[in-house]
Amino acid sequence: MGRMTSETSGDDFRKTLHSLRVWDTPLPSFDPEAAPAEPLPLFREWFVHAARAGQPEPHTMSLATVDAEGRPDVRTLMLHDADARGWHFASHSTSAKGRQLAGHPQAALGFYWPAVARQIRIRGPVTACGARESREDLAVRSRGALAAALTGRQSEVLGSLTELAEASAAAWARAGADPQAAAPTWTRYVLDAAEVEFFQGDPARRHTRLHYRRDPAGRWTRTLLWP
Repeated sequence: MGRMTSETSGDDFRKTLHSLRVWDTPLPSFDPEAAPAEPLPLFREWFVHAARAGQPEPHTMSLATVDAEGRPDVRTLMLHDADARGWHFASHSTSAKGRQLAGHPQAALGFYWPAVARQIRIRGPVTACGARESREDLAVRSRGALAAALTGRQSEVLGSLTELAEASAAAWARAGADPQAAAPTWTRYVLDAAEVEFFQGDPARRHTRLHYRRDPAGRWTRTLLWP
């Protein structure tokens, strides 16, 4: 019975997988010739457009790092800002991503907005901000975000869900009593983009890919890529 259930599960998975379609709705146009000279204004424009088009959580992104053995790692987290300094996010410096960034301060970000068939890929060096800016980052977030930061121990082995519930409840209580409570390992990071790619999907698979690359003098060049 277990074997049959496993096979049926696999059949259901593949049937579902192969039945899925993408981009069955009208898609926005993208003229790369009209794109700005630098990627930040275009990122902001696409971000606002995706949000207004109904894309859920457009501020979520994938962050890719490598560990001490050079093995890649990826997870989803939230964008905190995008400005002239770069793309901002935050985490505990003691988390897996924090340790990986300390050892190899290069990373990649990936945004995918299926509602408009758009992707943005970003690569570059990452800098950890100082204690004051990191505290300010946490201070403007919700009570839940503060409670999560105060719970701490991110990426460490968890003994049980009960242990998590107890630590979380204590952190929520502390966040409510002291909205300015400090989480010493909470760190804001900034990825200073060296490369940014904008991908516009096309139902006929003639996708448009515009790639920005920054030279050592800080000047951006733009090229089109084959899909």
